[in-house]
Amino acid sequence: MSDPYMHCEKELLHTRKCLELIEKYGYGLAIQTKSDLIMRDIDLLESINRKAKCVVQMTLTTYDEKLCRIIEPAVCTTRRRYQVLKEMQARGIPTIVWMTPILPFLNDTEENLIGILNYCKDAGVKGIIKFDFGVTLREGDREYLYQCFDKSFPGLSKFYHQKYAYTLLSPNNAKLMKIFRDFCRENNMLVDEQCFEYMHEFPKTLSEHFIQGELDF
Repeated sequence: MSDPYMHCEKELLHTRKCLELIEKYGYGLAIQTKSDLIMRDIDLLESINRKAKCVVQMTLTTYDEKLCRIIEPAVCTTRRRYQVLKEMQARGIPTIVWMTPILPFLNDTEENLIGILNYCKDAGVKGIIKFDFGVTLREGDREYLYQCFDKSFPGLSKFYHQKYAYTLLSPNNAKLMKIFRDFCRENNMLVDEQCFEYMHEFPKTLSEHFIQGELDF
């Protein structure tokens, strides 16, 4: 499993070729990325959405641009991803945001949350996936994260090691979850499992409507 728009996709075009097949045969699509390279294929995404259903998912975790460049140095910043979501909105392509992972003591703040939520509202996202405010560290991931901490946030890896094991839940989780759920409810956004249910819903084709007696030609 990987992001469909890794840097090598610029030359390989594997993802675009997959999208061409999906569009050709009328399938639906749910695609998730952190890359603005997805804009290269917006013509196919728009066509897929017209024929069936296309849901673009983007990950937003860090509102502050400077901090985002440190935490996610190999991808475009959150503001650029917000701009991509806006463009999808303009084309009528539905979007879902993944607000995960959140790193305790780095981006688990009310200011960060409100900034991202306002991006989502302005971009008209259909829903947000955010089960908890924290991060899960599998073997291998943990070691890599701690190396990055030692480089950019000295002392934080030692603190994490003393305080956390497999699951790292923010001490602000309860407060942030309330803000998150209240905001989504007030703005009619889907939350967590509702987003998966929405993505699994597939519109009926004209032939299906006709067979079931819902259309008369």
